[in-house]
Formats: sequence, structure tokens, C-alpha cells
Amino acid sequence: MCSVTTGIPLTQDFANGDVSFWYRQIGLPARRPALPGPRDYDVAIVGGGYTGLWTAYYLKQADPGLRIAILEKEFAGFGASGRNGGWLSAEFAGSRKRHAGARGRQAMIDLQHAMFRSVDEVIAVAREEGIDADIHKGGLLHVATNPAQRRRLRAEVAELRGWGYGEADMRLLARDEQAERVQAAGTLEAAYSPHCARIQPAKLAVGLAAAVARLGVDLYEDTTVTELRPRRDGRKATAVTTRGAVTADYVIRATEGFTAGLAGQRRQWLPMNSSMIVTEPLPAEVWKHLGWSGNETVGDEAHAYIYAQRTADDRIAIGGRGVPYRFGSRTDTRGATQPQTVALLWRMLIKLFPAAADARVQHAWCGVLGVPRDWCSTVHLDHASGLGWAGGYVGSGVTTTNLAGRTLRDLVLRRETELTGLPWVGRQVRQWEPEPLRWAGVQLIYALFRAADRNENERGTTTSVYARLADLISGR
Repeated sequence: MCSVTTGIPLTQDFANGDVSFWYRQIGLPARRPALPGPRDYDVAIVGGGYTGLWTAYYLKQADPGLRIAILEKEFAGFGASGRNGGWLSAEFAGSRKRHAGARGRQAMIDLQHAMFRSVDEVIAVAREEGIDADIHKGGLLHVATNPAQRRRLRAEVAELRGWGYGEADMRLLARDEQAERVQAAGTLEAAYSPHCARIQPAKLAVGLAAAVARLGVDLYEDTTVTELRPRRDGRKATAVTTRGAVTADYVIRATEGFTAGLAGQRRQWLPMNSSMIVTEPLPAEVWKHLGWSGNETVGDEAHAYIYAQRTADDRIAIGGRGVPYRFGSRTDTRGATQPQTVALLWRMLIKLFPAAADARVQHAWCGVLGVPRDWCSTVHLDHASGLGWAGGYVGSGVTTTNLAGRTLRDLVLRRETELTGLPWVGRQVRQWEPEPLRWAGVQLIYALFRAADRNENERGTTTSVYARLADLISGR
């Protein structure tokens, strides 16, 4: 059948929302018990996504005697951890120069190398814990489909040589090798990095939650945290919940795109919306045309970029921004996305992969990711207040959350390590503007990005002035 509003082909059992297709594959997990009342812990973690789970995992392994609780409003993996595009990538959010400004260029290079290693760390833990998350380390392919994109891609690869990327870490591909990997229509140039794996995000989240529970971490679901309070007048740090207060030596905020729901945090990180669609399984004949036998993840160089993977059961899952922001930092509840966004993603899919034009869309969904005002991820722990946090991953969180979890472990245990010396540790940035300036600014930024993509697709050979203006307004 076809959607009445968009005309795109849909399967008979097409679904919009219901958290994500990834959970449709495996079923929504059974809910764990809620917090039974006021409790005291050594460490309380607010948020049951990748950041919170990795932090609890590494802390409990390092010190099994620690009393640790995770407080989750829905269920572990409900947010971006169970909805993302499945890129276990070494890409790190934010300006390299901005990060280097804190502790020098070498510190940023060290951070990039730590990201390379983090990809393999996640794979190793999944193997050790028996987590089957459809992981395949096929690398990452960036494709440029117009002259302006090609120029940006070449410039980016050249610049990366000064930031810890050797030829083996990112390289431009000869046309024959690019075509052998993936037949992406209109590709003028492509770059490849081996530091990325395809994953099924919900399987990783569910498996990691089970591993954390086996270690003895108390994982409370259906528990809404409303406020975080620092140590004061001899009292411990506190996570105030609708089911009672949880006191702890350290309270860690791991709420990413849902941070605005906490008292006093509405302007801290902007919840940016991202949407995805997935096709029905494609027949072998289509894959003969597409190639993609290496299971690389694929992204383009557009400003309103896309990200895609070939799933373990031979579908194409593709995502992009859609409607990027809702007024007042509101977030969705079950992942439904707008029909026009579904149509936009479908057009992007068949533009890059026309051999899949007869495929039908089986599921659409969306979620939010956290964006700091300077677009740079951060991890922090204040020993005086007992409060810490990690996030602001700007869509690059699948791997970064693992690095954050290990870094928070070392910070909580007061270890001075290579991780605690990385330049994203302790970053403090200003808050986002109040409404309606915040909403108007984001709408303008993405309108300019879309205009830039249209301009470059039609006649641009260099990056559009619209994109340069968007970058200036956004502060990226």
C-alpha cells in the first residue's frame, strides 16, 4: 500500500513510532520494578541509556562493593540508545580546535585515538557478556554526491591528518574500490574509515542492562527524577524522584536529550530530533545491484546529512534530521515521526540507492539527542557538589558513551588516568538562549542548511554561503 499523505510505498504492517523498529524486532523488554521508596547509595545514576549503563558497568567491575543505582523514567534503552542509526563509530562530536584549546593539540589527538580504541572495547565487552547485537565491523563510508560535497570531503580528509588520523584510519577511495563496496548513485568521491561497526542498538542496550543487573546494580525503571541537588549542609547529593529521594556520594546525570525535563536544566542541552525509516528485507537481486557485502555504514556530505546501514536481515535503515526541534525543548513519548519526514527520508533513500526503489517502508520512528551550546560533548564530575554528567553527543554517542562510562569510573574513584586527562573532561559551556529565541534560531539554522543543500545540488561547486551563515549562527 501507499501512504495517503506522502505516496511512498508502505508494508501492510507499517508502524510509526512504538519506540523504534529495533524494539519491534526483539520486543519491548519487561519492565523492572520501580524505586520502592527513599534509598541511599554510593553512586546514583539518572538515566538508563548507554551512558548510565556503561558507567554502572565499569564502576561495579572496578569496585564490586559499591552500592550503585540507575534511575530510569521509562525502561533501560528507551531513549536514543534504543533508536539510533547503529553506528558504532569513532567520530567525535564538536570542533577539534575547540577541544584542543583546553589542553593542546596532542590532547585532542589522544582523545581521537581513545575513540578508535573504544569501538573495539564495545565489541569486546559484547563478546565477553554474550550480547548478540548484530555487530559487524565493516567500517564507515562517506560519499560525496556533488562538487561542493567532494571539495569538503577532500578537505576534511586532509585536515584529519593533523588530528591523529593516518592513512589507515581514513582515506579517499579510488572509484573502482568505492563501487565495489557500495553502489551509491551519483557518488563523485568517497572516503573510508575502518573504525566503525554496524550494530542493532536495542539489542546492545537490552544486553548491557542485563549485564549490569547481573553485576548487582539496582536498576529501577518507571522512576521519574525531577531534580538533582548538590551536597549541602552535610547532606549527600540527591536525586529527587516521584517515588522518594535517592541520596548518594555521587549523583551522575546521564539523560542526554531528555536533560531539559530536570528542574533548572531546560537550557542546558537542546533536544535535537532525528528520524529514521527502515525498509522490508530486500531480495538478493537488489543486493546484487547495491553490493554492500561488507556491511559498511554509509553517510553523505550534505549539511542535512543522512546515515544508513544494511541490517543483519538485509534491510536498509536510513536516518536524518526531519523536524529538528520542538518549541520549549519538548520531547516525544513513543517515537512517532511526521509523514513529511518519512517522505523526505524515502526520497533520500531512493536517490542514493535507486535499486531499492521498489522496496516498501516497514517502520518509521524518531528520538532526541543532546546538543550543547558549543556542539561539543563533555564529561564532568564535581567532587565538591557530588554531581557529575556526561553527554551532549550530538548524534555520535554510541561509542562516546563507552568512553564516558570509563572516564566517569576513573573520576568517581579519584584515579588520575589517561582518560581523565582528555580535553573533553570538565568542559563548561554557556546555556542555550531562552524561548522563543532558541526555537527561532534552530529553525533558521536548519532552513539555511536545507537551502545550502538545494543550492549545492543545483549548481554549487563550493560550500554554500547559506551553510556558512548557519554555522556562524549555531556556533559550531
